[in-house]
Amino acid sequence: MGTAERRRESGSGAVGEDAAARETAPQGAAAQRPAARRPAPQGRVSVERESVEHEMAEQRPPLWVEEPARRRRLPDPVRTAAVRAVIIVAITLVQAMVAFLSALAGSWLSFPMVLSSVASTVVATWGVLDVWVTRQVWNQRYGVVSMPSSTARRLRRERRRARRQARAAARGKDRIQGRSGPGRLSHP
Repeated sequence: MGTAERRRESGSGAVGEDAAARETAPQGAAAQRPAARRPAPQGRVSVERESVEHEMAEQRPPLWVEEPARRRRLPDPVRTAAVRAVIIVAITLVQAMVAFLSALAGSWLSFPMVLSSVASTVVATWGVLDVWVTRQVWNQRYGVVSMPSSTARRLRRERRRARRQARAAARGKDRIQGRSGPGRLSHP
């Protein structure tokens, strides 16, 4: 969008006012203007083309639509473990492929690659189990799983109960101190 279009939309500036006057003027009045102020045919065609393009752009849906996430983001420790596991599994698959291809070729490298592939498979299994265990531990410590036996729910309930008792004790102290004190009579 150029400066002339912005001025035309906002309605301020000489260009915008001139364009508004041109658009609202009847055909007879446009013909009575001097030739110097009359726009060239190319200009009129380009203005019409721009207005048509502008209308089409308003009808088109936007290219990027922001949608809310369907699932919540993974907690940081779980995401770290998942990235680690993906890297280890990828390396294991590459090692297995090299072991297979070197065995087909009859290379001396096939035996060491098979041994390292077995070891990598054990490590990759550990990595995937690490993701699962980390997720379970995080949920138990910080998240409320929808089960009655959730540790996090029990801890929150205990904290809530302790806060209520502390508030009740503080209110009780205020009441006791307010009733009796130095200089107060026991009867009115």
